[in-house]
Amino acid sequence: MADPYQTLGVSKDASQGDIRKAYRKLAKDTHPDLNPGNAEAERRFKEISSANEILSDPDKRKRFDAGDIDDSGSEKPERRYYREYAEADPNMRYGRAASGADHGFDADDLFADMFRASGKRARAPGSAARYLFPIDFLDAVNGTRKVVQMPDGKTLDIQIPAGLREGQVLRLKGQGRSGTDGEEPGDAYVEVQILPHAEFRREGNDIHSVLPITIGEALNGANVRGDTIDGAVDIKVPKGSKDRMTLRLRNKGVRRDPTGARGDQFVELHIVPPESPDDELAAFMAAWEEKHPQNPRQKHGMRS
Repeated sequence: MADPYQTLGVSKDASQGDIRKAYRKLAKDTHPDLNPGNAEAERRFKEISSANEILSDPDKRKRFDAGDIDDSGSEKPERRYYREYAEADPNMRYGRAASGADHGFDADDLFADMFRASGKRARAPGSAARYLFPIDFLDAVNGTRKVVQMPDGKTLDIQIPAGLREGQVLRLKGQGRSGTDGEEPGDAYVEVQILPHAEFRREGNDIHSVLPITIGEALNGANVRGDTIDGAVDIKVPKGSKDRMTLRLRNKGVRRDPTGARGDQFVELHIVPPESPDDELAAFMAAWEEKHPQNPRQKHGMRS
């Protein structure tokens, strides 16, 4: 993998906010769910996720900058050479000097070297794992449970609360990186990206939608089926409805945890002219307009 700073396109002195912003932009552009079948996007997303895992963790970032871990987050073996010991003072061949002070024999360093040489790892708790998760609009507003496999192969059990918002981060306790030698795993942090819906738009806890109706339904009034986030319902279109008139469906919006109260749904009426008007309809409208002359353009300040 390339240098994580280069992968995310940030400088060595970038703030955590700059790193988070760069990661979110790149992850959204390359996420496999938004680029189905694109192997290059999937490869790039894994690189971005690995780079973010290092730079978003202050401790890992510090250790990477110091050269203690490599760009995959793995420990770098300490390279100690025979000449280093052979040319050292006889009384210092098994110790280290630091900050100009003679500390003599350091048992902790010796044991650390022995563990590295034997391939053993010290006990350590698991680290946090961070993910970007695209979620369907209806799953976000209604809540659900998802068991999903992330691009790095990790399987997460995600409980999605009703009313989830864009950019909200879910903490999944114990679903992060595994610890070593039986230590507890870390937590997983899942940032939510809500996918747009073809019909619904959210504003706060309210839902906005459009309902197409015919000229006859607008003139005479009607009960028509319309969609809500809970499913289809009967919507009463008032007699004499105008184009773009908005109807309010109370308590058909987003649930507001933890109170259980809900927002409303606002339905904008769109009057749709007939797809294939015939001569009979044209003649009727001409006769009706002759008896009921009107100039809709006059309301908008137009002369004709």
